[in-house]
Amino acid sequence: MAAFGAEACRLSEVLADVDEADFARSSPCPPWAVLELLCHMRIGVGRVAGMLAEPEPPQGPLVPAPGYYRPDRRFSAAVNSDRIEAAQRMASGLAGSAAVRDFGRAWRHAVVLIQGAPQERIVVTRHGDRMLLTEFLRTRVLELAVHGLDLAAGLRRPPWTTDTAAAVVQGLLLSDEAADALRRESGWDQVTLIAKATGRLPVNPAGKALMERHGLRQLALS
Repeated sequence: MAAFGAEACRLSEVLADVDEADFARSSPCPPWAVLELLCHMRIGVGRVAGMLAEPEPPQGPLVPAPGYYRPDRRFSAAVNSDRIEAAQRMASGLAGSAAVRDFGRAWRHAVVLIQGAPQERIVVTRHGDRMLLTEFLRTRVLELAVHGLDLAAGLRRPPWTTDTAAAVVQGLLLSDEAADALRRESGWDQVTLIAKATGRLPVNPAGKALMERHGLRQLALS
């Protein structure tokens, strides 16, 4: 919960001084420009409010955060097209500064709702996953942190990932013991590990073998 607020706040702070023209730059997530990628992140943050507006679902199996990224129809061509077009529709005719303000309102509203919800609150994702709110928030932190790396690349800025968010994302990818060992052997810092594990930085064969040996979880990411 703390990592969600910290990473969203850092993103808002960084984007507050971005020149309007820079929002039209290409992002590393084609076909999106930087503005469209930000709108995609705004949609993801806004899902928290939508879920908490719904009644708690009946009993059933719970999906942990890594399971949210299993490679099923949620990453099909049709769903990916809808994901792309939704961000493009939101960005159409929207100024970058207005998008930043809207993102700020959305994440702050989500934080208020999260703080008012019990930790054992169960939600249902748009893909039909029944999850603890805290587990779903781990996916939101990953989206903010990893797409934050994409935004930083698109804006030609160094990564701004917060320590709390990096710890959450690392925990989705590896056990703490494995992550510590991998970082010692590779010399990577936490953000570099995340960037390489999620395809944001290239990995040579030795690095790939090292990650596999330490049990890196393969998450399906859009």
